[in-house]
Amino acid sequence: MAKQAGKGVEEFRPYVTRSIPVGAQIVCADNSGAKILEVINVPRHKTRASRLPAAAVGDFCNVVVKKGPAELRKQVYGAVIVRQKYAVRRLNGTRVCFEDNAAVLITPEGETKGTDIKGPVAAEATEKWPRVANLASMVV
Repeated sequence: MAKQAGKGVEEFRPYVTRSIPVGAQIVCADNSGAKILEVINVPRHKTRASRLPAAAVGDFCNVVVKKGPAELRKQVYGAVIVRQKYAVRRLNGTRVCFEDNAAVLITPEGETKGTDIKGPVAAEATEKWPRVANLASMVV
């Protein structure tokens, strides 16, 4: 699926099924201290009436820390989805799915909140977010 990137430049973005709806509790894959995150909003997501907005691998979403240190809880943070259980179809025909749904906390400037990412990261997320790609120990 090609998307217009402004000024006549075509940016290629493959279609990924959005499988993490608002309200989903997902694992925090970085070492910021947070354990469980809840998706509360998916900005710039358009959908049909009555359908919950949902996020996919590589998408930015707003989350709340549900389990973790007291100073991180009850605040809204930005996060990038790095893994999803639902299969992601690649252009070469392969399908990749992970054991869990996971995200990495992001600061408003686009930097990662933690200094390390636990577990594998989908290649779709590293293409969009270079800061996540730098910290990823394993890209699948």
